[in-house]
Amino acid sequence: MAIYHMQAKVVSRGSGRSAVAASAYMSCSRMYNDYDGIQHDYTRKQGLIYQEVMLPPMAPLEWNDREQLWNAVEENEKTKDSRLAREFVVTLPVELDKDSNISLLQDFIKKNFVDMGMCADFAIHDTDGHNPHAHILLTVRPLNENGTWQYKTEKEYAELIQRQADTYYTMIAKDF
Repeated sequence: MAIYHMQAKVVSRGSGRSAVAASAYMSCSRMYNDYDGIQHDYTRKQGLIYQEVMLPPMAPLEWNDREQLWNAVEENEKTKDSRLAREFVVTLPVELDKDSNISLLQDFIKKNFVDMGMCADFAIHDTDGHNPHAHILLTVRPLNENGTWQYKTEKEYAELIQRQADTYYTMIAKDF
């Protein structure tokens, strides 16, 4: 039987975090943060299985490059304590193969985030073959139909977390 776990966090400058750094970490890559001038290098990190950026149709095509996407987010948020991104860490069923887990995540992310106008960056990690999990990084602001950022609201965020947790559990449970 699949084990279910989902953790939700906020990436915010107020807690000393950066969306660019979070993306570099989860994608095991090197990225430069234009906001603070720091190069984040996680190329030695092990366990990356798969990575992808998923965008709504109104997003600029250059945002398929995660460094450009997260630097655009950092540029849009002006205050020193800005909330920059939402981060979810979810377990993946060990009973599913790599391609099935990728498909499960793509479907979940598209239906629950990208279709709502959010940009998503995700990576699957498994360092020992027994703990497949995914890091999902989302823009805090969804995009309007014209490709501009919408406003953020706390109420929607709390409801979103519960809805996505319920949906993810249901998607995993249907396979078992």
